[in-house]
Amino acid sequence: MKPTTPDAAGTLLADAQPAPAARPIPSAAHRAVLQHLSDLRPAVASLEAQAARLTGWGAELAVRLLAGQRLLAAGNGGSAAEAQHLTAELVGRFDADRRPFSAIALHAETSAVTAIANDYGFDQLYARQVLGHGRTGDVLILLSTSGRSPNLLRAAETARTAGITTWALTGRGPNPLSTACDEAVSINAQAANAQEAHLIALHAVCRAFDAEVLRRGGKEQL
Repeated sequence: MKPTTPDAAGTLLADAQPAPAARPIPSAAHRAVLQHLSDLRPAVASLEAQAARLTGWGAELAVRLLAGQRLLAAGNGGSAAEAQHLTAELVGRFDADRRPFSAIALHAETSAVTAIANDYGFDQLYARQVLGHGRTGDVLILLSTSGRSPNLLRAAETARTAGITTWALTGRGPNPLSTACDEAVSINAQAANAQEAHLIALHAVCRAFDAEVLRRGGKEQL
């Protein structure tokens, strides 16, 4: 007799493996995630309440950079990364193609950063670069969730004496940095959520910047 062979269905059943059990979600970890996301709401609400200032920053920055001025940006740690994010949007592009603009993240030149910190101290890390790169009419934007970083405070003081406009993005205010700068957007939220809101704020500034550049006929490409 011809040997019996299993049909397709039988083969599939024989080869099937039991589905892996769903990974249990640790309740404490899940609650922490939900709380973090919930804590974003007051951060975004704080930004919405200051939307007019963000719009004003973007429009003013467009006027100045179109006239040949420069943006300097600085922060520490994650705030340094966000400062560099902003300058990349301006030298590169945000959405539509447009000409590049001069913008420098002051933490990004490692040789200068380490030399200045070594020779003059960490508190002078940004102030000395503001003196070197900044010109009257430029803009310096400083990012800090605490609003208390000594090197940012020294940079704000130096910029003021050099005729450079200073803007601060901080956590809860008022704080020393928001007081030291010409204008500030302070986020009423925990530090991590304030830092996340800072990126939203920077993108909002870029939206206003691009809109004003386009309105003024600055869309020309290289």
